[in-house]
Amino acid sequence: MSQEIHSQYDSILILDFGSQYSHLITRRCRELNVYCEMLPCTQKIAELSWKPKGIILSGSPYSVYDDVAPRVDPDVFTYGVPVLGICYGLQEMAWNHGGRVDPHDTREYGHATIQVLSTGNGNADALFYGLGNDLTVWMSHGDQLSKMPEGFEIIAHTASAPYAAIAHKEKPFYGIQFHAEVTHTACGKGIFENFVDRICGCQRNWTMETFIDKEIARIREMVGPTSRVIGAISGGVDSSVAAKIMHEAIGDRFHAIMVDNGVLRMNEAKQVYEMLSEHLGVQLTVVDASDLFLGRLQDVEDPERKRKIIGNTFIEVFEREAERLEKDAEAQEAQALSHGGAPGKIAGKYEFLLQGTLYPDVIESISFKGPSATIKTHHNVGGLLEDMKLKLIEPLRELFKDEVRELGKLMGIPEHLVMRHPFPGPGLAIRILGPVTREQVKLLQHADKIYVEEIWKAGVYNEISQAFAVLLPVRAVGVQGDKRTYDQVIALRAAQTTDFMTATWYPFDYALLSRISNRITNEVQGVNRVVLDVSSKPPATIEWL
Repeated sequence: MSQEIHSQYDSILILDFGSQYSHLITRRCRELNVYCEMLPCTQKIAELSWKPKGIILSGSPYSVYDDVAPRVDPDVFTYGVPVLGICYGLQEMAWNHGGRVDPHDTREYGHATIQVLSTGNGNADALFYGLGNDLTVWMSHGDQLSKMPEGFEIIAHTASAPYAAIAHKEKPFYGIQFHAEVTHTACGKGIFENFVDRICGCQRNWTMETFIDKEIARIREMVGPTSRVIGAISGGVDSSVAAKIMHEAIGDRFHAIMVDNGVLRMNEAKQVYEMLSEHLGVQLTVVDASDLFLGRLQDVEDPERKRKIIGNTFIEVFEREAERLEKDAEAQEAQALSHGGAPGKIAGKYEFLLQGTLYPDVIESISFKGPSATIKTHHNVGGLLEDMKLKLIEPLRELFKDEVRELGKLMGIPEHLVMRHPFPGPGLAIRILGPVTREQVKLLQHADKIYVEEIWKAGVYNEISQAFAVLLPVRAVGVQGDKRTYDQVIALRAAQTTDFMTATWYPFDYALLSRISNRITNEVQGVNRVVLDVSSKPPATIEWL
């Protein structure tokens, strides 16, 4: 899909050197209505299938003088587009132009005030245009530039960082030692706006309003006038919005399939059927494959194996269902012909599979060997069969969660569906830390239902981005009914986020937490202890597995 996106929108390329902030650069550009895409820093510029209007080099945990330091393709600097280096990106740019970087006596971390210097050079001064002279920024570095690269000049400094920002005297190359992408840098939005707009000349036309029409047109061209699409539906906002887009694009040639894999939330299949059929008008079939999934998950504890097993089994079930639907369609056409119907009226094979993959799924499933590591394999990105017969359509693959929610509202999907908390494709299998059995699934379903009911009753559901219960692989001693118990432990997770790349934990009212804990330990047989997960992302992920 990227090629189509880049033919329609001006784009910024972000090269990732492994910084925990890299995805925030993407967010800042998107917020300015400029499309951007992140690729590993090892990307060869000559191999790009599209030409960006500008390139941003991210930060990194490495030092440029290390033997194992990640290196940018030198062709970046002869490609003919503006380049902005952030923190490590500045140092890598300087290193490529004859500068020197050394470790600093003390690590500079936290707020700092930079003094912007007016050079009288319009090109060099463009990055800080209109932002003032004394700016509060966020520093996070242990190395710093000790020798200026050839052809560059200083455009900002601090008391401890003489090269806080540099610019080439003639070429549109800029480097900043601070992190403009984090909210702690108050002028960050203005810096990115100057770069993508004033320096790169990007058209700021990346909006969900324009995305809808262009994506529907792209799908129609891709699918053609007769082919059919089968849709992987989980009931979450991602797959529901994807289903709505597909239905708008090709109508009844789209058939949604929800696989009951035995690890759904309580009454999930019934609720999703009513939701999509009644509210969205989408054709939906629910396939009960719980025995197949649970049989393959038996005695499996490793989270990556669970994801691979579930991803592969999903595709098998979808392909089998597509074959069944195709035979039904052929039978309907034969019947229509026998009654004098026009040939080809019910033509078309099921050749495509719709999935609600998002951009964070892609980022977390790709190993940026220069130098980030894979966080986890998403079942709909890294868990697919290599010999899969169906061709994938992923209309949301370039979008963040908040963009998907905006898209859903624009398409008329009811707010309670748009704001529904995400539910992973592997379901409760990755919320059961240990072997997955029917008994464990039933226990977790009950605890999770109580949890969600209580946050709805308290009126805080929409303040939380994702809330769920996790069944831990430990037992704890308790006292219930004056008897000693040795039962299982439930962990409660509630995350607040906009893009699901970073998250904080939700600060519950203590009285609400007490009600939730009391209900779970009283009503769920086999649980005697409830704990609260107060981890942010990073260092944790939102899901436990």
